[in-house]
Amino acid sequence: MVFSSVLFLFRFLPIFMICYFLAPGRMKNFILFLGSLFFYAWGEPIYVVLMLFSTVVDYVNGRLIERCRGSRKAVLPLIASVVINLGLLGFFKYADFLIQTVNTLAGTALPLLELGLPIGISFYTFQTMSYTIDVYRGEAKVQKNILDFGVYVAMFPQLIAGPIVKYREVEERLHNRHMDVVAISHGLKRFCMGMAKKVLLANNLGALWTEISVQNYQSMSMMTAWLGMLAFAFQIYFDFSGYSDMAIGLGEILGFHFPENFNYPYISASITEFWRRWHISLGSWFREYVYIPLGGNRKGLPRQLFNILIVWMLTGIWHGAGWNFLLWGLWFACLLVLEKMFLGRVLSWFPRVVGILYTCAAVLIGWVLFELATLGDILSYLRAMVGTSGFLDANAFYLGREYLVLLVIGAVASTPIPKKLAIRLERSKTGLCMAIFRLGEKIIPAALLLLCIAGIVDDSYNPFLYFRF
Repeated sequence: MVFSSVLFLFRFLPIFMICYFLAPGRMKNFILFLGSLFFYAWGEPIYVVLMLFSTVVDYVNGRLIERCRGSRKAVLPLIASVVINLGLLGFFKYADFLIQTVNTLAGTALPLLELGLPIGISFYTFQTMSYTIDVYRGEAKVQKNILDFGVYVAMFPQLIAGPIVKYREVEERLHNRHMDVVAISHGLKRFCMGMAKKVLLANNLGALWTEISVQNYQSMSMMTAWLGMLAFAFQIYFDFSGYSDMAIGLGEILGFHFPENFNYPYISASITEFWRRWHISLGSWFREYVYIPLGGNRKGLPRQLFNILIVWMLTGIWHGAGWNFLLWGLWFACLLVLEKMFLGRVLSWFPRVVGILYTCAAVLIGWVLFELATLGDILSYLRAMVGTSGFLDANAFYLGREYLVLLVIGAVASTPIPKKLAIRLERSKTGLCMAIFRLGEKIIPAALLLLCIAGIVDDSYNPFLYFRF
């Protein structure tokens, strides 16, 4: 079940919200837990058992860590938590990839397991694992109520594709939260804006990438190749940030505050800045639980560069079981290392627009590695991007003309310009500007929601890209 579906909007969500808001006090967690299990089980009923198993494992290990606090034995349940979590993630996500690699290198014919990938396993595994680590560190209180812990793990707004929420970020609101009109109103607006990103922008720009992606890369013109990757860049941004906005909005309606996950990454003037703005919750997780424990930047430049390499290899692998994801992670690791060594200083000598152009080009090349699965396709597409088959052709001209308005809207919507305009109208001292802001504040989300509903009903192309990770 996805947020941008008739089933979710007109069946699940209304019924759940009625039950949730009518439920008294502590019953809200019970309703939220059951609703979340139903939400997850709708698409994968078998794998609900796996999520519940992870929940019980980390709940028990958290209690054991607390019981053994002050002794060396406390590290044993921590190790058990990490091993079990990573073992489950590795088995379901990487088993067939490892078997294929062994078959290729050793010439064997080991049968593939062909296991379905549990939706959201990469996200909720990192969440539950961070809980036991934080309890061990003393940075989070142990949760003694298994229902409340189950709510933290299974909460449907961010269960499938994040943002990755650390337990200490919602600990207080698991026990004590209240819903007010202002928060609900803001959450509804955030949800509508997120859905507009997903349905009106990501889906339509994704159609452009789909049209280009099936063409022959070896004869593709340079402009067609760049146009295709630009479309994919916008698609994945509006898809994932739109989902995050919807999750954050639903969280506000339910009385929670989830962390922001995106901060206009395509206006970044370096790759370092880009990764502070893109998938913020994942970057924060790797920084806190991998990069800093490895030594971070405290042990000299060589060790820092090594730590960056390790973190980005893991980041690439986290996104998928394929060599292209490892290459994607290494691509950004190399750029980050170069920026740490000298490139960052060089970029600071030029106007910010130079850094933005460099970052956009580097990110678009990175998306080629991310999206195309085989080395042959990657090399063919990269050759097309440097113009080996010509600069411009009729196909590029036609597609550029057909999608020009949508690409311009996407470009503007991926910057803070609309938000700054709204803030300027809100803070204006003139009555006309204030009236425009108040009117737009109410009408625009409602209009976008109606357009999204029309698009959902009419369009069968409605994937969430990050569900597959």
